[in-house]
Amino acid sequence: MLKIIFLFLLSGGLPVAMAMAAASLLYLWLNPSSPPFVVVHRMVSGIDSFPLLAVPFFILAGNLMNTSGITHRIYSYALSLVGWLKGGLGHVNVVGSVVFAGMSGTAVADAAGLGTIEIKAMVDHGYDPEFAVGVTAASATLGPIIPPSLPFVIYGMMANVSVGSLFLAGILPGGIMALLMMLTVAYFAHKNGWGGDVKFNWLKLIKALTETLVVIGWPLSIWLLVTELNTPPQLTVLIGLVVLFAADKLFSFQAVLPIMTPVLLIGGMTTGVFTPTEGAIAACVWALVLGFGWYRTLNFKLFVKICLETVETTATVLFIVAAASIFGWMLTATGVTAAIGQWVLGVTDQPWQFLLLANLLMLFVGCFLEPTAAITILVPILVPICLQLGIDPVHFGLVMVLNLMIGLLHPPMGMVLFVLARVANLSVERTTMAILPWLVPLLGSLLLITYVPAISLWLPHYMSTT
Repeated sequence: MLKIIFLFLLSGGLPVAMAMAAASLLYLWLNPSSPPFVVVHRMVSGIDSFPLLAVPFFILAGNLMNTSGITHRIYSYALSLVGWLKGGLGHVNVVGSVVFAGMSGTAVADAAGLGTIEIKAMVDHGYDPEFAVGVTAASATLGPIIPPSLPFVIYGMMANVSVGSLFLAGILPGGIMALLMMLTVAYFAHKNGWGGDVKFNWLKLIKALTETLVVIGWPLSIWLLVTELNTPPQLTVLIGLVVLFAADKLFSFQAVLPIMTPVLLIGGMTTGVFTPTEGAIAACVWALVLGFGWYRTLNFKLFVKICLETVETTATVLFIVAAASIFGWMLTATGVTAAIGQWVLGVTDQPWQFLLLANLLMLFVGCFLEPTAAITILVPILVPICLQLGIDPVHFGLVMVLNLMIGLLHPPMGMVLFVLARVANLSVERTTMAILPWLVPLLGSLLLITYVPAISLWLPHYMSTT
């Protein structure tokens, strides 16, 4: 009966979170053996979680980075690095999304932030709006895969999995996805005879490569100094930051400091300096230092506006989590999750077959539910089955998030689809058709990540043993 009430309310146009909460309340009201105040109790306990504190801070950090002009710096850096290749702005789109993914943690923020700049630039350079929208939509899915990631925080809390391990698990798959997307851009460039969009310039390329080497070499230098020379970690990092800021000032780097955001987060979490939740606060502090102190693109009035937007977004996300918590608890209490688990295990006890069925289910659900709601509903159902079949929950978390990100590109509920349709001034139908070719690299990535667990698990296992 619970599922019937939920589907009835959902079909009536009620938002997903409201439908879940209302269905649970109506079910308890029709079942006098359980007091209705259980709904409030379970909803409150669902968001009374320390890991969930990371949600507002990661949202705030992404908003600060997005509003303080850093997106333009990222775009300029990517343009210098790959803009001279054939189909240059398509490659810039992908590289820019890789960098921005290390700050925003959401696909919608990527699409709305960099997408506005990238689509306009591509159309101005003569690209079809459909191609510009397609590559922007595909690259936006990198936002929650490359750390930090809000969906990983929600999944980690619901599945009782280390958020730090999930962050590490997303790095290699994110790189593979970006590579497949750039190969797709190269295919379209070869097919249509496109050239580069900026003149090849040795100085700009060397500067962009230098910035890349700085981002890679800085944490390696810190690690070598601490491990080989036994220098104090806190002092070494402090001196390293002073040197980094001095180099940025001396060489006028475009995006070294913004790109350092995920490096600092991952480094801090893997070395035990802070937890993922505390890392979200560190990301906010870093964004404030860059916006107020270094680039001076933020002011108090703009900061207040950003905070209000963060409060609004956070309230929406946490209400979805709260509503899904009571709904998930009701599914468990009424035996629905156990029945589904028994049914699935009765159909197959092979992990690869279960993963195939789970992928089809999550792709379908992702087209109708917002990722946060989908994660909170699906985790109590699917993760216990994964544990019985010996599937690593960290690996499955990455598979689930990628499925739901692909779902964001399709109607009827695809938020990235609607954002990009508005940005590009295209109809939803044209935007949907523009995205279809880009399902090839996305589904190819999903296939690799699903059936080659080492892609996701190698880095977390390596870091846990070092």
